[in-house]
Parts: sequence; C-alpha cells; structure tokens
Amino acid sequence: MTTAPVTPTPVTQAPITPTPITQDCLRAREAMRIRAARPDLAARHDLTSTDGLSAARSAITAEGEAGSLVAVVLRSFDLARWVRDTCVFALGVEPARAAEWRASFTRTVFLAGDPERLRERFRFAHVAGDGSAAWTAPGPASGTAPLRRLLKLFDASAGLPERPDTLVELPDGPRPPGRPRARRDLYVATAECTVAEALVHVNHVLAEAVLDGLVAPGDHLVLHQVPRIVSPPARLAHVRVTAEKHRPGRLKAAAGLTEEARVA
Repeated sequence: MTTAPVTPTPVTQAPITPTPITQDCLRAREAMRIRAARPDLAARHDLTSTDGLSAARSAITAEGEAGSLVAVVLRSFDLARWVRDTCVFALGVEPARAAEWRASFTRTVFLAGDPERLRERFRFAHVAGDGSAAWTAPGPASGTAPLRRLLKLFDASAGLPERPDTLVELPDGPRPPGRPRARRDLYVATAECTVAEALVHVNHVLAEAVLDGLVAPGDHLVLHQVPRIVSPPARLAHVRVTAEKHRPGRLKAAAGLTEEARVA
C-alpha cells in the first residue's frame, strides 16, 4: 500500500434531508459499541440507561493498564492529514492485534514528540509520510511504557482551526472481493472541543470503523467540522458518544462516520 502524501481537496455537497439524533439514539449506539467490544460488560450493566452506560465506562476506566494500547507520537497536527494516516495505520494492523485492540475500545495515548528523532530507539508500526506522526502497534501497555515515560501527553487545549469541508482520499491497496470504493462523510463536533479531545474522538471512530471492515483502501472520506452533530444528512454507521460537559445526564455525538455511498 503506497503512503505518498495526498493534499486534501475542498469539496461542496448538495443539501440532503437531515436525520435528527436523539438521546435515545445516542444511548442505543453507545450500548451497541460496548456490546460489540465487550459482551461481558454488557452482561453486568443495564446499557439501556444513562446510569448503566456510565457504570460500564467507569468499569473500563478502572481496568487501567490492562488490555491493548496504541501510542501515537505527534510532532505537528493537521486534521485531514492525520485522518488519512490514522486509517492507513489501522488498515495495517494484523488481525490478532486488531481483535485485542478492539476489545480494549481502541485505547490510544497521544504523546508530543518528533518521530524522526525516536525511530532508532523505538519501533513504530506506521510513520506519516511527512514525519508528523507515528503509531506503535497495538499491544500490552508495558510495551510502550518507556516511550510514555519519555514523552509528555500531547496537550493541545485550543479549539480546532476552522477549515472548509475537505476530501481525504485513502491510498489504494487490497480490497475485500467485489467491494467498490466507497465515500463516507466524517463529522467532527467542534463546540467546547479542544484539539486533544478531537484526536481522541476521531481516533475511536476511524479505528473502529476500519477494524469493523467499514473503511477500506481507496475509500474517500469527506471531513466536516460542525459546531454540533444533531441532524447529519445521512445515517451514522459509527458514532463517538460522550457526556455533555455542562449538562449532567445528557450525551452528545462528538464525531461520526456516515453510511457509505459509491465513489463515481
């Protein structure tokens, strides 16, 4: 699979009838995510209620260093380029590691550093073509402990810079038999969201979509930054659900990937 850099291209889109996202919908989608990754948690908690979902999340947090982990080193950040390389990395994860990482809810730690200065000391599974970011393979947390002790967390407390809707084309490579190239819309909610938080939200959506077989080499993703994801024009195939910061008991869609449309 080639990893030559691709310059994102602004795109325009004709209006489509929106699909409202309700609190019931968000609870159902988060419950679906937990059941898919961890049936054991679904059996212990009532995932039909906000309190049950919160308890399940707390149980995940309490597991600490257990499970599979990916560390990403970031020298600089451009959302469209990072979206592309996140998909390239996830597409290259071998099945056994992918299953373990998926069961750990694609846990990822973002660190501030220069990948080029670290390549001789640490092993990376994927490095962005421009050297702006590097990913370790999924594995036990102990495997990345030296790297995580060396570097600080990527602390980007500013909001996402504004950008027009942007087309991100994934590199070509082996595709599932008989499956044409697909186009999906990727929505990122920017209201009360820092760059560091957006990294987490979009990473989960993209990594899980790739591991679940929804995104393949050669697909097109159209990146949309919107204040809130409340009525996307197409049904979301994957959604990142989080708690509202200043509205206890309420959920929001922090990022979402729509169902596919064929690439012309």
